[in-house]
Amino acid sequence: MDAYKALAASYDRLTEDVDYAAVVDFYQLLWQRENLSPRSAVDLACGTGSVSVLLAELGLQVIGVDMSAEMLCQADQKAAEMENRPLFVCQKLQHLHLPKGVDLAVCALDSLDYITNPDDCREAIRRAYKALNPGGCFVFDVNTPEKLRAMDGQIFLDEDDDVYCVWRGEFDEKTNICTYGMDIFQREGETWCRSGEVHEEYAYSRQQLTEFLKDAGFTHIEVFADRQLCEPRPGEQRIYFKARKGKIK
Repeated sequence: MDAYKALAASYDRLTEDVDYAAVVDFYQLLWQRENLSPRSAVDLACGTGSVSVLLAELGLQVIGVDMSAEMLCQADQKAAEMENRPLFVCQKLQHLHLPKGVDLAVCALDSLDYITNPDDCREAIRRAYKALNPGGCFVFDVNTPEKLRAMDGQIFLDEDDDVYCVWRGEFDEKTNICTYGMDIFQREGETWCRSGEVHEEYAYSRQQLTEFLKDAGFTHIEVFADRQLCEPRPGEQRIYFKARKGKIK
């Protein structure tokens, strides 16, 4: 029932609507706005490596980090023929340890929300700060509490010719966690095989994450609407954070 274990082999097919290129374009917009020219990056909770690959195609030396060995296997296959191939590492973000510093840290698709213990999330942000070179930039996005609360009782369906995935969301106000159980049916020859997973996301507030960033030592913290250089609007579903390490030239 571990998240992204049974789902890994079908993840890319079920998320074809995710515009990874637009996400990386927004990263570029932010680092250009900060007068940065990063040469290295860590893609935190990189999953199947879609963002890692796009950053590497821009010429960055990329390390992709994820706690799911199954997702990293998919990432490794995706990048197998690349000349500037990312390095993929299996680690939890709250245990992040890189061999050397990087200029850019990114964390896409509400991955920090999957750290459902706030102390662990605080530590993951502290580790991201430690991983950055002086002046480095950290960019990540999260689902807003409004979005996660609205998922309570909702049923969702994703499918293609070989995969059928149905899931139902439940939000617990006491724990501040949105849980969604998945039933996954995957075709294997003439047979459909059923598996299941449970995913959980913590509804972190803007104020809470800003506090975590400040406590880690980050400065120049800004919060944006979804891939837009403006303040989040009421009812925003996803917001982006940008923060810097140390003095800015």
